[in-house]
Amino acid sequence: MIEARRTHEYRREPQGVGEMKSRFCVPAEGPYLLAHSAGCQPVGLEARLVDDYVRPWREHPARIWDAWLGSIAEFREAVAALLGGKADDWCPQPSISGAVSRFLSGITFPAGRDVVLVSAEAFPSVGFALAGLERLGLRFEVVRGAPDALESWARLDDRDVAAVVLTHVHSNSGRITPVAEVAARARANGVVSVVDIAQSAGILPLDVTAWPVDAVAGTSLKWLCGGAGGCFLWVSPERVMEVEPVERGWFSHLDPFEMDIEHFLFAPDARRFWGGTPVIAPYVSALEGLRVVREIGVETIREHNIRLQRGFLDALGRSGVAAPVPGERGGTLCLELGETVEAALVAAGVQCDRRGRILRLSFGIWNDDADIAIVAQAIARGMTT
Repeated sequence: MIEARRTHEYRREPQGVGEMKSRFCVPAEGPYLLAHSAGCQPVGLEARLVDDYVRPWREHPARIWDAWLGSIAEFREAVAALLGGKADDWCPQPSISGAVSRFLSGITFPAGRDVVLVSAEAFPSVGFALAGLERLGLRFEVVRGAPDALESWARLDDRDVAAVVLTHVHSNSGRITPVAEVAARARANGVVSVVDIAQSAGILPLDVTAWPVDAVAGTSLKWLCGGAGGCFLWVSPERVMEVEPVERGWFSHLDPFEMDIEHFLFAPDARRFWGGTPVIAPYVSALEGLRVVREIGVETIREHNIRLQRGFLDALGRSGVAAPVPGERGGTLCLELGETVEAALVAAGVQCDRRGRILRLSFGIWNDDADIAIVAQAIARGMTT
């Protein structure tokens, strides 16, 4: 596998075709439409890993933690700059499901409130994490209605509901949950709210402080183009001191280097959700994706995404494909298309994926009009086969 990656070809478009596209390693096989799974690697990511992780470790191992923790501080600042809030409100996390579990495990809910709501369209890993909280007295309940419809969240008015975990953009439909409205309803009823922004961070302009929510969890893997493992948790500064997570470690401590096994004090900010000895490399990697996305601008990325969605659907013409209006869903077009269409896309070198009956196509900042033509023509061929 290592040798195969070393010999992998990458297509870099000339500056005239798109300076933004040239900042990513775009696979040469054909249109890459998998930002919802893993964003393309920024050109400078490998050098950053060497400069900020590998070389300092090799050359100055005795002082390596100073350098590594400096990168973590930079990561927290970069996430805050892109997604809102202060650096102190953000904590590195190994996964979104882990972040959700850590946050909810630390809350003592009022007697009689033990239900955690989650949409049936949420990513399954979140549901698995919620199921694990049953031993703490919580039970999760699946909401079957459309998550983008306010009426689907009527259970928030009931007195047995403790918390709700919202998915901002759903990975298999592209539906956008009206987070502000649903969270406001939750807060009015004394319900804790957590938001998963895995499929919206980096493609939809966000400011987490604009939502009346208690916590937000996300990842650098997808539209933020930072690789796996660089996840993060934002906790409202109004809530953070009330939450004492079950899982904790020396980096959750007010003073990690106090080293008194019988004395533990939580950090007064989001670091209390950190845990034991942290991994470093995923956050160094994520920094490069965060830098590039911020320099390009999420608004620019979204405008480009909508333009390509619109151009793609126009190119399909009267093909009979049921599709949402561009801009009303997230960055991914989720289309119900058959296996012959999928085969035609694969034959044309298009890199996309399927979830059940749904083909998922994500137009990233590295895609262009030529990609639209290839994808639309392949689908047309597949539909006439």
